[in-house]
Amino acid sequence: MNDNDIAESNHSDNPHFSTILVKRLSRRQMLTGSLGVAVAGMFGLPELTGQAEAAASASTATKSVPSPNTPFTLNPTLGFEAVPVTRSDTVTIPVGYKAQVLIPWGTPITGNYPAYAPDASNSGVDQEQQVGAHHDGMYYFSFEDNPNAHGLLVVNHEYVDQNVLHTNGPSLITGQRPEDEVRKEIAAHGISIVEISKDSAGNWQVINGRYNRRITASTPMEIRGPVRGSDLVKTKYSPAGTETRGTINNCGNGYTPWGTYLTCEENWAGYFVNRTELAREHSRYGVSTNNGRYRWETAQGGADEYIRFDASVKGGSANEDYRNEPNGQGWIVEIDPFNPNSKPIKRTAMGRFAHEGCWLAPPQLGQPVVFYSGDDSQNEYIYKFVTKARYRKDVNGDILDEGTLYVARFNDDGTGKWLALDINDPYFHAMSISKGVFFMDQADVLVNTRLAADVVGATKMDRPEWGAVHPQSREVYMTLTNNSSRNAATIDAANPRGPNPYGHIIRWREEGHRSWATKFTWDIFILAGPEADSQVLPQQNGPALTQDNIFASPDGLWIDQNGILWIQTDMSGSQQSSGPFGNNQMLAANPFTGEIKRFLVGAQDCEVTGIVSTPDGKSLFVNLQHPGDRSGVNNFTSNWPDNGKVFGHPGEQAVTVNPSGARPRSATVVISRKDDGVVGM
Repeated sequence: MNDNDIAESNHSDNPHFSTILVKRLSRRQMLTGSLGVAVAGMFGLPELTGQAEAAASASTATKSVPSPNTPFTLNPTLGFEAVPVTRSDTVTIPVGYKAQVLIPWGTPITGNYPAYAPDASNSGVDQEQQVGAHHDGMYYFSFEDNPNAHGLLVVNHEYVDQNVLHTNGPSLITGQRPEDEVRKEIAAHGISIVEISKDSAGNWQVINGRYNRRITASTPMEIRGPVRGSDLVKTKYSPAGTETRGTINNCGNGYTPWGTYLTCEENWAGYFVNRTELAREHSRYGVSTNNGRYRWETAQGGADEYIRFDASVKGGSANEDYRNEPNGQGWIVEIDPFNPNSKPIKRTAMGRFAHEGCWLAPPQLGQPVVFYSGDDSQNEYIYKFVTKARYRKDVNGDILDEGTLYVARFNDDGTGKWLALDINDPYFHAMSISKGVFFMDQADVLVNTRLAADVVGATKMDRPEWGAVHPQSREVYMTLTNNSSRNAATIDAANPRGPNPYGHIIRWREEGHRSWATKFTWDIFILAGPEADSQVLPQQNGPALTQDNIFASPDGLWIDQNGILWIQTDMSGSQQSSGPFGNNQMLAANPFTGEIKRFLVGAQDCEVTGIVSTPDGKSLFVNLQHPGDRSGVNNFTSNWPDNGKVFGHPGEQAVTVNPSGARPRSATVVISRKDDGVVGM
């Protein structure tokens, strides 16, 4: 667990997925591997269940939601040689490929376009006009004029490394943070919207156009859906409970069929402090009782925009302080990238938790629209949201304000059920009464989504992170990164891995291939790990991973236009700095055969996260987050990407780090084939 993660807060007696997995595995024949169990793949070749309906085009953009004329390969060929494990301070990609860096932290994109200062001396005002830090989830929105060479790249910025962000690291002066340092950190969070184009030589560049925009942890936002106007979100800033400020810790993402971006607020709770009695909507999410993660609440000058991070009760009512300020975080935020004047909207019907992302099931005309999401914390849950209204080509984001939020229960026989978190649902009502948990209204249920999921008996999972929905079969894949909270004492009856340092990928198929169904069947796709403790399981008696594909801590996930499942890793600590896995990596997998090859290895200390491509699949955008995240003040553990070696190929001499060299910067990497073919094929 790194300092960006929130400590476990789920102390319910709900069953852990490990318990269910052991029961499930015990029904299978024994294998000879070290796992000592077999998991039979339940899916086989995905049936053709009909292509998704084409999405309506926005006024200026095409969409990548599959159209009836979009071909998909059920059994994609991985046409490259696997990249070996490495700890070089560069991006290692297969022979025959090239890469360029795009929009690293500090790139000027708006306003006065202040240049990036290599010594990190840019001010808070500068940072508000520059690309933020720690790139994460992203999406490419193409323009109709040239969809494969002109678009808007929308990128999340999860958090900051203070030792890298500031020239001499963070300051704390008699218990207070300098105001401009705080302003800069707030501005480095959020989202960057950047217009980009590809020139005749195949190089991408930033266009200083009207669409470019920074959305930060201080940007005004509207609250919509059932929580709008609730007493639980009323603050001194918004006594009516209709607005809040900022989006924080933006990790994974999503998109809609109507051409908007969904950004997801993950480990937001640690940014706040509450030194008075913690309400359940604070304690169940891990709000601190000591100080906020970056002590923004202590900013010199005492401006209201910083004081709001102190959620202690100070006044006679919620309208006099910021006791409810944390309740404005933890949502899915909808952003219209093609309208620079639009206000971001927090869509509260979709639930409040540590959203890792929000993944759209292929929409079908006349049916509800469905989104999946994981709660990225140890022993938390998997959710899906089903709209009340049916999909039409003229719908907009208002469809997200009414619907049913469900949480998953995985049964030991390979079946599962979606449990409604709805105050009017009879089962939910009965379980609330039986457990003595009272909710005032649906707004209370949604503000306390985790507690509501506890009540109905959802299954605890090992840090649910990114998901991906196959565009034809509608099978859903989700990474379960790892779980350190279990120990060897629980191995006997609870889990074959206690703790689970390597993680795995689960998949499920909804009943009748209907994403809005309330029942599903599930199985394990991959148990990650080293050669001696791993297994690929799309078929009976699946093999162990090899040197071409061993990995741990799967995180990012995406299925591309050709049916390739891309897997990104987020190892940390000793798992990354030593052992068999090398730097964090990205692999390509065939979901049908289980063939997996390592495609990319990132720079020192980085996380590989965020992935999308142009519609033709020839330009692949991948984010490298926090290279050099073990850096001290002016003592760096990576110099990427300003070390003169953006990318390399297998067999080349490793790039070493100069501790006093270039400051590391998160950035997007654009990967393409030298022969202009489709990436990965």
